[in-house]
Amino acid sequence: MKRILLAAALTAVLVASSVAQPGPEGPAPDPKTERQRNGAAKLAGLVAFVDASCPEMRGDPERLSVAVTRLGVDPVDLRQGELYLRAKAYTEIYQKDVPANCKRAVETFGEAGTAIPGLIVKK
Repeated sequence: MKRILLAAALTAVLVASSVAQPGPEGPAPDPKTERQRNGAAKLAGLVAFVDASCPEMRGDPERLSVAVTRLGVDPVDLRQGELYLRAKAYTEIYQKDVPANCKRAVETFGEAGTAIPGLIVKK
């Protein structure tokens, strides 16, 4: 009986210590921070999409920078590395339906937008 209890206690300690230890890639990212980083990548991808695909519209780089900074992301991070690749992937997704996504971008981020007014402006 003592051996069973000792084995159970040892197993519990090992499991607890393995849960508390970060994996080989480091600690898991904070979910809120990841949502904010992903939101910044979506905005950057959207602006790149609008600049390339919506003939009468363009993104406002200053408003993008402010929006991304408010999300806690350095705008420079969107020009390189993992966030750049994430933003680029969003741009490609938006390009699958150019007319609908240009319209949606204006409705949501244009001068009278419902999310971030003025992020998308007329050329």
